[in-house]
Amino acid sequence: MSDSQHNSGSTPIQKDIFERLLNGETILPDDTQMYRLREESFAVKVLLNRMNNSSNPDEIRDILSQILDKKIQNVAVFTPIYINYGKHINIGKNVFINFDCTFLALGGITIEDDVLIGPKVSLITENHPLNPKDRKGLIGKPILIKKNVWIGANATILPGVTIGENSVVAAGAVVSKDVPNNTVVGGVPAKFIKTI
Repeated sequence: MSDSQHNSGSTPIQKDIFERLLNGETILPDDTQMYRLREESFAVKVLLNRMNNSSNPDEIRDILSQILDKKIQNVAVFTPIYINYGKHINIGKNVFINFDCTFLALGGITIEDDVLIGPKVSLITENHPLNPKDRKGLIGKPILIKKNVWIGANATILPGVTIGENSVVAAGAVVSKDVPNNTVVGGVPAKFIKTI
């Protein structure tokens, strides 16, 4: 049933706010489901507090699986890590995530197999409308990190970006555009440095 169709002739059925963000819809501040973003974020924070205070790799993996709502395989995480919504994150096998990373994931994050993520990396899938009256709204755009990518320390990947297979993002880079396969990029904003 679409948003415009009615349930038993009464109120319209609105799609889930998380589904709408994943589909790239703009969510305005007066949205009736906006409170759910905060609720979910605080629920995740309870699990993050446990995970970030653990020194047991198995426990860290188990709690991360709970946050993502899916089993992860051979993923190493050096805590702390900060996540606002885990159910839109997919992590492949043999992934390493170093200390102090931030994943704002309402727009969706996919990390394929054999990816290395350096310390203080930020994966940001969320943005705000430019129009000042809608500025407190949210727009989600997915991030895709393909196989065997290395993201250097303190790099930031912005909404809607794909990092191509085998590529390297230099430390401190701010990536606002797609990175082709087998490429090194760096700088602010990130630019092509060389082909691997």
